Amino acid sequence: MTKVTILAIESSCDDTSASILRDGKILSNCIASQLIHKEYGGVVPEVASRAHQVNIVPVVTKALNDAAVSKEELTAIAFTLGPGLMGSLLVGVSFAKAMALSLDIPMIEVNHIQAHILAHFIDSPRPGFPFLCLTVSGGHTQIVEVHDYLKMEILGKTIDDAAGEAFDKTGKLLGLDYPAGPVIDKLAKNGKPVYKFTEPSIPNLDFSFSGLKTNILRFLQKNVRQNPEFIQENLSDICASVQERIVSILINKLSKASSQTGIKRIAIAGGVSANSGLREALMEKGNIEGWQVFIPKFEYCTDNAAMIAMTSYYKYIKKDFVNQDISPKARYNF
Repeated sequence: MTKVTILAIESSCDDTSASILRDGKILSNCIASQLIHKEYGGVVPEVASRAHQVNIVPVVTKALNDAAVSKEELTAIAFTLGPGLMGSLLVGVSFAKAMALSLDIPMIEVNHIQAHILAHFIDSPRPGFPFLCLTVSGGHTQIVEVHDYLKMEILGKTIDDAAGEAFDKTGKLLGLDYPAGPVIDKLAKNGKPVYKFTEPSIPNLDFSFSGLKTNILRFLQKNVRQNPEFIQENLSDICASVQERIVSILINKLSKASSQTGIKRIAIAGGVSANSGLREALMEKGNIEGWQVFIPKFEYCTDNAAMIAMTSYYKYIKKDFVNQDISPKARYNF
């Protein structure tokens, strides 16, 4: 029987990643990151797409070599169709098209956010169905009810900014390097949440972080006017206070979703799921509420091709292939 061997490509933002999966098991997962964006305080789309063009061949080659798999052994090629930066997506999609055409093998398109959720099935423990997944990243914040591998329903989403963006914009106000989320997380460990920031009153399961960002900005402006050294003198406490508020917003909504659905299998996914404050708060809330909590390994939190490969495996089983006229989607809901 022919083994299912898939090359997966992820290029939705500034990380170029390739992974090899065989019969549901990840054999390799290679990532090339773009450090140049630190100079600009955020991802520059044109710079990112050009870097993908430079990185994609070496990354794919390394993924194949690390897995000890030849191109001729591939049975399909998977790629991120969206959501993401259009220029970055184009590089990955175009490469996948060309390689699939040259090898005469099928292609599988993958939704980036759906893949973050299915990263939970790369390793044990794996959640049973149904479960709730809080997906949090720089561009997305959602609560998703997962009925099956490929059947999901969005229960709540951000109506403006994402949680990861709130971390990064706060970091910029504080003069921290980009991406600021990990830096704030590190500094928060040495501080105390002594400052209280606003929590938006959104009645349903949706999120809003624009008001919080404004609240943080005005708080800093007021205190810096009174003391120009305020940020430097209180940096750890500010970070701890901001992190506590962002995390409490996420956990409170997740708790509400669990109460409304009766689902007690709870997972997190996406770049912000690497945040130690969120992980600790989720475990603490889980113990109180009797949740079965699932937290992905750090390597599968940020953008990576292993999650694309895992998702494509379930689509391969269903023979859910696409043809050569497929185009990337900057916005793409599952």
